Amino acid sequence: MPNYRIPYTNKRHNYSFTLLFVIVLLCAFHGTTQEIPEDFKEKVETLVTIAPKSYKEIDAELKLIKRDTNALNYFIKIASQNNYLEGESYAINQLGRSYRYASNLDKSIEAHFRALAIAEKADNNELRVLSLNWLGVSYRRKDAIKTAIDYHQKALDISEALEVKSVHIKRSINVALNSIGNLYQTLGQYDLAIIQFKRALELERELNNKLGLAINNQNIGDCYELKENLEVALEYYRKSLAYNEDINNNYGRVICKNSIARIYTKQGMPNAALVIFEPLKEQALKIGDNFITSSVLINTGDAQTAIGKYGLAKKNIEHGLRLAEESNMPALIIAAKRFLANLAESKANYKEALKQHKEAENYENEIINQRNLNYMNEMILRYDSEKKNSEIISLAQEAELSKIRLRKNQTTILVAALTLGLIGTMLFIMYRKYHSDNEKKVLSLEQNMLRSQMNPHFLFNSLNSIKLYIINNDKKNAVHYLNKFSKLVRRILEGSSLKEISISEELETAELYLNIENIRFSEEIKFKIDVAKDIDAEQVKIPSLVLQPFLENAIWHGLSSKEGEKRIWLNVYNYDSYHIAIDIIDNGVGRNASEKIKESRVLKRKSVGIDITTERLANFSKDYQNDFEVTIEDLTNDSGQPSGTKIILKIPTI
Repeated sequence: MPNYRIPYTNKRHNYSFTLLFVIVLLCAFHGTTQEIPEDFKEKVETLVTIAPKSYKEIDAELKLIKRDTNALNYFIKIASQNNYLEGESYAINQLGRSYRYASNLDKSIEAHFRALAIAEKADNNELRVLSLNWLGVSYRRKDAIKTAIDYHQKALDISEALEVKSVHIKRSINVALNSIGNLYQTLGQYDLAIIQFKRALELERELNNKLGLAINNQNIGDCYELKENLEVALEYYRKSLAYNEDINNNYGRVICKNSIARIYTKQGMPNAALVIFEPLKEQALKIGDNFITSSVLINTGDAQTAIGKYGLAKKNIEHGLRLAEESNMPALIIAAKRFLANLAESKANYKEALKQHKEAENYENEIINQRNLNYMNEMILRYDSEKKNSEIISLAQEAELSKIRLRKNQTTILVAALTLGLIGTMLFIMYRKYHSDNEKKVLSLEQNMLRSQMNPHFLFNSLNSIKLYIINNDKKNAVHYLNKFSKLVRRILEGSSLKEISISEELETAELYLNIENIRFSEEIKFKIDVAKDIDAEQVKIPSLVLQPFLENAIWHGLSSKEGEKRIWLNVYNYDSYHIAIDIIDNGVGRNASEKIKESRVLKRKSVGIDITTERLANFSKDYQNDFEVTIEDLTNDSGQPSGTKIILKIPTI
């Protein structure tokens, strides 16, 4: 029987107050604001008079009422009357968090937006970052991945830009990192997610924040469970449980035990799992969070299915499904339907099993279509770009260190033998300068090449074209071209770090590009790729991403203005014993007509990609005995009229 994971969502709970104080507050604050104790009113009056600004100072005074919505509303009212912006923003955020714990996500988001607006008015970065991160958490609970990552990224940008970082800001950085890890986890990039969680884990260890340590250990366990590495997952879940026990965090304790019991079920020990699940149901219900309650009920039903208690299993899974549907928690709804399908299959009710499987699959497809995966690719692209920039800076620093060492060597050589040393040093400097300039030129070409490949107009127009399929509810074409677009972006990113690739890989990238561009031409462009039989396309190497600029030129200067049939033909063959040739032939309007059309346009686009590619071909050819050649021929028909353009790339192989 397959197992389906109930996901774990991060939460920041504080259970530092004692049980006695909770009872007193519940009794004292029950009812309307008229029942607020006089001593608390006096404390509030004093607090709004002193009006502390930092999160730490405000939290020290109000942390014991974080979960008491009655007391929070009273404080918000008094703070607003006294124009105490920082206190008002803090309390509204805590109110929003209480709504989130109760799975009232819409009210939670509304409260955090109010708190953010007040924090902006107060120009308080700590409360601004708190609001942004908690907006991200609430949106993530709704599976609104794009919106969630927007707010977490804003929080991270603000926090990291501050020269002096308070403890609260440092913790906010960890919240943002943790959320980005959750993003990678949502995308199925579990190894990348683990890297983010472990980075946050180290920072939480520096702050000695045991709640943060508990949460990140739990998240790492989730990733290993999804990778089917159950033993390692169990190890991290137990570490998380130990931290939650240490800080007496009942909410985290329930989450950890739920995960541990789920692992037992997957390991074929459902009875051991039920020993944990049975008391856990009551604890989850007391907490009052539909997310964890639904998760425990659904997992309990799965374990009961495994030992043949079908009646109890159905009751628990359906109860968990109702809670998930009430609170609009898609991941739990899908898991519940999968488990109901397993239950029906165990009872040999295959018709019901098929029905539940189809409902789960349809629901999952609906969620995928709602997510903005283009934004996720953009985030991954940003990560790769920053990584490449860091490598370039590192190379520049190494070059600077080399120059310093060189000066020291010059002094030593001059003392030993002035004339010989001077000549030797000059030769060495010239040699180093030549290679340094060449390396810088290569790096510059790679950067320029990446910018030309990732043309913003191309990206914007491609995404708009895909968006039209989504708006027209053409899901099949939307997903089809979205997959091709993401593959093309990945190919460009990978190719930008490689000096050469096989002809086969380059032609696949070219075909992806032509497919994407063809959307905007309503599939009017017919293209064909021919490779001569005597060429081993997997073995012969050419510069990476060398064809796209020429194809782009053929489409936008040759075919875009042409009426009627539009064709592009790529032909790869052995030119001679020392070169291969790639012909790019279009039946466009020709160069002369294209120049006239371009002159009449208000906005003139200069094709810098071909110039960059020519320089890269020159650099590539330095490693070979023979040179490259780019030839452009104007094609004419029998009447002597322009009938297209032919570009011949001769690339050396020896």
